[in-house]
Amino acid sequence: MNTKHQKKPVSASSVQHHVYKVFPNDLNAHYTIFGGLVMSLCDRVALVVSERHSSKVCVTASVDSFHFVAPAKDGDTLLISAAVNRTWSSSMEIGVRVDAENSFSGEKKHIVSAYFTFVALGADNKPCEVPEIEPKTAEELRRYQGAQVRRDARLKTRESLTNMK
Repeated sequence: MNTKHQKKPVSASSVQHHVYKVFPNDLNAHYTIFGGLVMSLCDRVALVVSERHSSKVCVTASVDSFHFVAPAKDGDTLLISAAVNRTWSSSMEIGVRVDAENSFSGEKKHIVSAYFTFVALGADNKPCEVPEIEPKTAEELRRYQGAQVRRDARLKTRESLTNMK
């Protein structure tokens, strides 16, 4: 079956507000959440999105950027949201946003933005086609266009590094 010509809306695979409660064992020496833990949580949620979208086993191929905007603290609740920004033949960019919420006051703050690239694998463990994404809102279209800019930069960097040999 040719999945490339099937289009799926962003909402079909997105995750909104996956919850993770921050406890003392999650903190670093500055008493803020350990960055590696947040990275791992983001990778897991992005994986769910990529597998929902492709209906295939997926693997992380790259992380284009991971921006820590603000810290999360003991007692905060992390709200992790992720969605497919764009697809190519076998790869997908998944955008992830993490907010920290104070459960008592309800105050929320943006703490992380990240972009992951996943590749879908077929039964032979080789890259296989994924359905296209169909952006429906202005925000989804903005993310769709931004994903191509990041991909172009990633490929240009790869080419430059290859040419240095």
